[in-house]
Amino acid sequence: MWQFLREYLSAPNTIGALAPSSRHLAASMTASIDFDKAYCIVEYGAGTGVFTREVATRKRRDTTYIVIEQNDCFYDILRKQFHGMPGVELIHGDAGNVCGFLREQGFRHADYIISGLPFTSLPRQVSHRILSQTQKAIGIEGVFTTFQYTLLRKTFFENYFNIQRMVRVWQNLPPAYVLDMKLKCCHGKQISAEGVV
Repeated sequence: MWQFLREYLSAPNTIGALAPSSRHLAASMTASIDFDKAYCIVEYGAGTGVFTREVATRKRRDTTYIVIEQNDCFYDILRKQFHGMPGVELIHGDAGNVCGFLREQGFRHADYIISGLPFTSLPRQVSHRILSQTQKAIGIEGVFTTFQYTLLRKTFFENYFNIQRMVRVWQNLPPAYVLDMKLKCCHGKQISAEGVV
């Protein structure tokens, strides 16, 4: 808890919260994952590992779980908790490089991507890069799930995805909105923020 607060105070734009996410938020963030069928799950901005623990303990042993964390301190915390767990690949890097990380693990697409990144406080161009890469990284039937403390970026997300589900989780500090999103498709083709690809 105190480590999380220290990291927030040192970089509020990239951490985005004063405290780790609650188990209630973790449950809502993973509610759309079909753990019996998922072959590849990706997480952005894992922080201290609240969502990571939920997924790592519920996934099949042969499911690849790619966990991306850019913050040095949080990456060390994750490594101490999850290094060596079957199918868990910890990456100290930028979520904007997700397509390359998938290729390194032998995948073209992820079945599910969950994100703890604070898109509201990230620079718009950084958010655009990450969401554009997420469009390419998620499968046609895949689900991208994120949480936000406000809905300021809801319209921004809708430039990239169709929102399938939006719920408010009150048992979190602060309360958060969880959004499940899927690709926009036109006659079987993926629609990017720039047009059909």
